[in-house]
Amino acid sequence: MTATEARTELFALVKRAEEDGVSTLIHKRDDHALLVPLARFPAARQPGAFPSHVLSAAQKDFGDLISRAAQGEPQVLRRNTTPVAVLLPVTDSSAASSDTAAHPGAASVGGAVNTPHAQDRAGTPRRLTTLSDAVSVLTGDPVGGPTFGLSGLDAAMGGLQAGRLTLVAAAPNVGGSLLGLAAARQTALVDRRTVLYAASGPNRDDIFRRIISAETGGDYPRLKQGRLTEHEQQVAHQLVQAGDLLMIDDGSDLTAGDIADTAPHMEGLALVVVDRLQAAHSARLPLSGNQLPDASQVLATLARTVHVPVLAIVDSDDPALLGLLDADVTLTLTPTDDPAQIQVTVAERDLGTIGFAYLRPDLLHARFLDAGSTPATQTAEVPTAQLLGSAVERELAEAALPYTSGARQGLPAAVTHVLAALRTALADGDKEALDELGASLTQLAAAPPRLPDTGEGRRLASALNAYRTTAPADATESGGAVPAVEGGGGRGPDDEDDDAEEAVELRPGDEDDEPDNAPFPGLKILKASIDRSKMHPIRVIRNEDRTSAPWPLISEHMDGEPRWFHPDITATRVPYIRPNGKRVRRYKLDVPPEAFGDGILCLIDRNGSFPSACSAVPLAPNKLLHTGPLTAFDKASAGIYLIDIPEWDRTDMPHPLGRIRTLPDEDGRVWVTTPHVKLLERLVRDRHITTMPTIHDSWTGKANESLFKPFYEATRKARTELVQAGGEPYTAYKTRLSIALRLLWPKSEGQKSPFWRPDWRMSMVAEAAVRHWTVAFKAVQEGHTLVALRSVDQAIFWTPPDTPPDTYRIGTGFGEVKRRFVQSGEIIPEGDD
Repeated sequence: MTATEARTELFALVKRAEEDGVSTLIHKRDDHALLVPLARFPAARQPGAFPSHVLSAAQKDFGDLISRAAQGEPQVLRRNTTPVAVLLPVTDSSAASSDTAAHPGAASVGGAVNTPHAQDRAGTPRRLTTLSDAVSVLTGDPVGGPTFGLSGLDAAMGGLQAGRLTLVAAAPNVGGSLLGLAAARQTALVDRRTVLYAASGPNRDDIFRRIISAETGGDYPRLKQGRLTEHEQQVAHQLVQAGDLLMIDDGSDLTAGDIADTAPHMEGLALVVVDRLQAAHSARLPLSGNQLPDASQVLATLARTVHVPVLAIVDSDDPALLGLLDADVTLTLTPTDDPAQIQVTVAERDLGTIGFAYLRPDLLHARFLDAGSTPATQTAEVPTAQLLGSAVERELAEAALPYTSGARQGLPAAVTHVLAALRTALADGDKEALDELGASLTQLAAAPPRLPDTGEGRRLASALNAYRTTAPADATESGGAVPAVEGGGGRGPDDEDDDAEEAVELRPGDEDDEPDNAPFPGLKILKASIDRSKMHPIRVIRNEDRTSAPWPLISEHMDGEPRWFHPDITATRVPYIRPNGKRVRRYKLDVPPEAFGDGILCLIDRNGSFPSACSAVPLAPNKLLHTGPLTAFDKASAGIYLIDIPEWDRTDMPHPLGRIRTLPDEDGRVWVTTPHVKLLERLVRDRHITTMPTIHDSWTGKANESLFKPFYEATRKARTELVQAGGEPYTAYKTRLSIALRLLWPKSEGQKSPFWRPDWRMSMVAEAAVRHWTVAFKAVQEGHTLVALRSVDQAIFWTPPDTPPDTYRIGTGFGEVKRRFVQSGEIIPEGDD
């Protein structure tokens, strides 16, 4: 081909060199040069090693470049800053009779030849490999490719093969990204080889936190808050020192082309991880939607070109989508009936399914384990932190996770509370709290509630039985107590005034209307309040729809209760005997005077937090529709939203999302209700938070704030009348009030109710938590010192004697508070103490 012809077709010739490995012989009178792919001349990738030219400039001066190349000076061609091809000199013998002869150097071992057909195709030799070459690959010295560090999976697939695109396919929340991270950790931290981690989903901070969590066994939600133990800080320091082996590209506009441009420049590259390909289209993410098939082909070409494994994660296991992506190997992650196991199906494009493996999800620590294995640190340099609690206690906490996280319902609230406290104690390394739970756990194991006949239920039943048979003999003497569960024990709002829902368990018959002479017919009033709405609310979601989104996405953690103590005080749970002789546990707070100065603890107890919140709860009375990612919050809608956890650097106030932030998904995102979205908007507006979190997914309907308002007005009037009278009528009022609100979302499958709307219930509780947080924040902004913010009704300040914060109104009505003063180190009374 002449230089003039080549100049005209330069961009096409370079593309053929890139994608098909085609070399083209070009001549300018007596000067001959060969346009070849970079793979034929790897030294061209080194910046500054040879003269280089952007393609548009090279096209203008192409004749000169041919002459320079012919004289022995290679000329590198670039697309922007990325080398894409190179012009090399050609000897006279190689161009003797045809302008399409390939350079002899282009012939590689294995018998590259120039056939008549190759002469017709611009001199491109087809590379032929003999059988002896193929056998030598299998019989030569083995070269270990990257692995996941999970023996079962590595055995099933034989590790990650160079030159192949491997796809990890998993539905959201199954943990596909963690498998990509496992391969990156094993390759970079254990095998000490270079990894390119292209992150189109998580950012680099998320990735680093997950690595710390997986390597140390530290809780990922806690690490998201920036709270590291000394051991975790040491591991983080060691990882930073080794950070040059794990290179992260987390740009939001990341494309497959960007990855393909970057990878060839990384010296010693052993693995490329792409996390992740998003099945749903997003205008912000190039690696999403209908762009995925093309992206997959680019990644497959990259694997072949640089001869390294490319491991890509896609957040879907839809066979139709996987067929379009056409990967060499596909690993499909599927949950099993046993929540402690994930099945991995290994399939090759031409052979179909070739094997299976089973993994144990350890999502709290951002990792997978081999099924049947115990958590272990991947690296020899970083020992695992000492685990608190016995194996039986840890298994009990793990078995209860589906229920304590809110993913499954069916346990009495009191039981859920105890099991959640066990997990918290183990996660925080709080031995004292764990010891205090001994009696409660022993009583629970001795008389367990009826559990669902599911994989989760059977695992929890087995764990409770194991705890019962191994519990220490003195556990019942430690002073703890389990609140009465459904169907047994006493009932009554002993500890929480108007909001004593943990103590008031639903029973058969609670769903019936109260008699006409009842002091407070709470259920009748709530039903009438809802039925009078002109929006025709849907009070009950059908049984057959409850297992489909959005309902499994809603959990009790979405209440956003703060459950916070100031980091500079010491809070201890101690035994306490109430005036009625009942043994309970109460907090004792020790406030260091050197940190806060002289003062006294001022206890604030909000009256009727839940019924007061009913005055204006933003919710959707009708169906929740899948509205997907949103560019902004729509005030005309309400529902549930999947958002990033916003940064909160203040230490004098808890995070505005409360305990919601402690259970993020694998991408560090959480589901919240409308009250918390509106709170975040206000905080952004007032510049307490820098940016509004992105809404990655949503289920919404037309908003309404007055659905419960008639109920609020009736409860406020009844309280005004009954609080003065006290005695049995007031107790009955509180009980029926609590039952009515609990029936919005009864937890027991056997409990009948005129309602089943988890979104209503959690929006109401979240609204109470938001109001509680907001008033406390106003007090802090005015200079008051908050030392604890608990549940939805208790705040504790450090103040001068007899000087409560003036941001609260003292009284007995809704929205008003009771206050009490307690010395540092004394028992903190609760409820009716």
